[in-house]
Amino acid sequence: MAVVSAGTVVLSGQVCRPGWLEISGRRIANCGAGEPPAPVDAAFPDSVVVPGFIDMHVHGGGGASYTSADGIAAAAGFHRRHGTTTTLASLVTAGPSELIAGVRALAEATRHGVVAGIHLEGPWLSPGRCGAHDPSLMRDPDPAEIDALLALGDGTIRMVTLAPERPGSEWAIRRFLDAGVVVAVGHTDATYEHACRALDMGATVGTHLFNAMPPLHHRDPGPALALLQDQRVTVELIADGVHVHPAVVRAVIEGAGPERVALVTDAIAAAGCDDGAFRLGTVAIDVASGVARVRGTSTIAGSTATMDALFRQVAAPGLDAALAAAVRMTSATPARALGLSAVGELRAGYDANFVVLDRELRVTAVMAGGEWV
Repeated sequence: MAVVSAGTVVLSGQVCRPGWLEISGRRIANCGAGEPPAPVDAAFPDSVVVPGFIDMHVHGGGGASYTSADGIAAAAGFHRRHGTTTTLASLVTAGPSELIAGVRALAEATRHGVVAGIHLEGPWLSPGRCGAHDPSLMRDPDPAEIDALLALGDGTIRMVTLAPERPGSEWAIRRFLDAGVVVAVGHTDATYEHACRALDMGATVGTHLFNAMPPLHHRDPGPALALLQDQRVTVELIADGVHVHPAVVRAVIEGAGPERVALVTDAIAAAGCDDGAFRLGTVAIDVASGVARVRGTSTIAGSTATMDALFRQVAAPGLDAALAAAVRMTSATPARALGLSAVGELRAGYDANFVVLDRELRVTAVMAGGEWV
């Protein structure tokens, strides 16, 4: 047993000043507000302890990418040091053989606990809203390919992003849902009606809301309004100050509520690196002043953000409501959206995943599965 105390601990969504955690093995054995009932092994009197971050949309970081077998541990380790203790590794649009190789490597990494599962962001997307994906590799859902990927993944594919207007998408939505895979709407030119149909069929996530989809228009609302108004839907937001204006981020959080908003990094290998040249799948990327763009264009290509930076964007030191909302959007909401158990909150019986933040909400320590990172 080990007891950890802090000046502020967010327990089960409640801000406690002070609070404590009792760790046994990889789990939280007990926790509570006030002074701890036993001698303390690690004290953080001037710090804030929050649940480990959960990133449900991330492609890489620290110079490494989830598209290569040798980069998976490095990318996951980089983000873990920034507080992300649970990672859903995202694969970009790729050809059939490359997609198979990516799923095979990530399925193995999932079984070893390096990542929590796979997010297939493509290839069943709209070329008209390709973003930093290679439009020449996008294709309609094919039953044989999808069945092969699901068999290879063997339960490790947790989420799929698709464009519901593509031929075959309705079959694909049903097939993925039958396999227990969360279906997200994104990189889409769908009409409002198309999007509503996908949601009624069981899609429950909006991939990086507003990005790679038609803008909201008063006579042609498109998928954004469908995603926002459906209470069953969790919307991803890349709150890095680049992808979505901060005022829009605040409006979405206030309107949908933090229980329906999941902050995601959509980070690529360039996260944590100096400006320069990178790749996202087959697409060449240039990073200047920390902003990634498809080479030779103005198209944003993922982000260079980490979850702790996004946390600071929406939280405010000393303001309990803002702190609790930030915690929900970086932990409990993504955990619920993905159907993950025993993570996303600090409570007895849950995994001992937490982040220690200083007065400026910067990471000073991380525990993952009962081990200090």
